Amino acid sequence: MNARLNVFGSATATKVLNGFIAAGKAVSESALPAATQELVKIRASQINGCGFCTDMHTKEAAAAGETSSRLHLIAVWREATVFTDAERAALELAEQGTRTADAAGGVPDEVWANAAKHYDEEQLAVLVSLIALINAFNRVNVIVRQPAGDYRPGQFA
Repeated sequence: MNARLNVFGSATATKVLNGFIAAGKAVSESALPAATQELVKIRASQINGCGFCTDMHTKEAAAAGETSSRLHLIAVWREATVFTDAERAALELAEQGTRTADAAGGVPDEVWANAAKHYDEEQLAVLVSLIALINAFNRVNVIVRQPAGDYRPGQFA
């Protein structure tokens, strides 16, 4: 299986993706825990059906020490006991921020308030940025049908 388009073969797409990558670096260097960042990226990618990003971020999380149990339970985090309350709040915010078309009015106030119990203003800004960014990456990869399965941790470092 091949992608419909080599996005790095386009000068304009490369410029756009380099902007995404720079934004991702700002997020990764923030005070938001790295494990939380990967959980959010994985959950949004699952919802969006982005195999490439799901493959990438599960492998990156595993390489960083995330347990297979937690990785396997991200899609069903509500029923799982392996996530902290803060992680659960971030996962809920990620889901609501990813599924904005499904809910009139966007992210409910109670979801935001719950996230605000666990994260300060700067961390909330990072979470919002991260959710927007992973959704943008997901859209690109889904539209071009970027194949999944061959990602190696650190491949784009």
